[in-house]
Amino acid sequence: METIPLVHASLGEQELAAVAEVFASGWPAGQGPKGKALEAQLAEKYGVGDAVAASNCGAALHLALLALGVKPNDEVIVADYTFPAPAQAVRYVDAVPVFADVRADTGTVDPQAVADLITPRTVGVIAVDTLGIPADYAELQAIADRHGLFLVEDAACAVGATYQGRQAGALAEVSCLSFHGRKGATSGEGGALLARDPKIGADARLRSSFGIGSIFDMGKVVGLPIPEFTEIGYNYKLSDIAAAILQVQLGRIDELLARRNVVAAQYAELLGDEELLTVPFVPEDRTHAWQSYIVTLGASVDRSAVAAELRGQGIGCGQGAWATHVQPVFQSQQKCPVSADLFARNLAVPMHAELTSNQVERVADALRSAVRTHSASTRSPGGAA
Repeated sequence: METIPLVHASLGEQELAAVAEVFASGWPAGQGPKGKALEAQLAEKYGVGDAVAASNCGAALHLALLALGVKPNDEVIVADYTFPAPAQAVRYVDAVPVFADVRADTGTVDPQAVADLITPRTVGVIAVDTLGIPADYAELQAIADRHGLFLVEDAACAVGATYQGRQAGALAEVSCLSFHGRKGATSGEGGALLARDPKIGADARLRSSFGIGSIFDMGKVVGLPIPEFTEIGYNYKLSDIAAAILQVQLGRIDELLARRNVVAAQYAELLGDEELLTVPFVPEDRTHAWQSYIVTLGASVDRSAVAAELRGQGIGCGQGAWATHVQPVFQSQQKCPVSADLFARNLAVPMHAELTSNQVERVADALRSAVRTHSASTRSPGGAA
């Protein structure tokens, strides 16, 4: 039986050729020629003051909060329905993550929930482009401006998406990208911080390299410059190997996103009339990057049983995102009922640019059969067969 993986990276000969160039250059480490070229490419693509390549999006979030001056015990409002990286980044700086509930239709943070959570200790908001769909930045920016808060865009899942005609990744004063293996553009692992203010970028770049400048640059100076460590920094650099791969991937992003759009449209056509699940909703003012394709199962459906059946047929699936506030590490007493409900009922099915039409059809058929088999309503006396 052919397996259909949940995710699959679209990497090939172009990326291999770019890596070979790095090998030949003799500088595979971070902040070298390829890294600098990638940062320039990102800054131009997104129209920002600076772009800093990082080892992953979590590192970029940490660097962002440091550069924005978040202090211990400050409160930062974070979108609840997401991978828990934003809340963890807040904890890295000994601040307090405050979890904001989300919209039931998009899973993105609810601006009214954000507004209701603001206190005198609130310093900023981290919005998340949930699973590839941008949040409501017009409303969120208005709230941030009204209260003097920073706004960070976690665009980890949304490379290629748009909001009101603008690219995800350029929707807030600071944005963070991910190039993890399941993203629309990938180097296996990787990330970037994008900043409108070059001072934010400069701060992040310095902290990403133990608090000193580029060793590659220092090696080109005549003499023996000896860097001084004036503050605590981190090893958050992205290797030139990964940077070279990403330069190719960013050049292919339209091609790869077009294929994901085709897959998403086929899923919607095949599953849109199924009463036991809901397909993703995309508001008219934005487009989806389709990092993931998430269906919301009906309340009567046994999700675990559906997942077991799909995996038994060689079809990858997952739970979607997380309701962060219920994760034990945060010991939160907050309630985010919409996020909790999505966490309980969402199911990710295969989504990547390598899927064929036949594979999508097989996934849809198997999913439709599984939800009908494992629904309490269809198993009850007098229910549909």
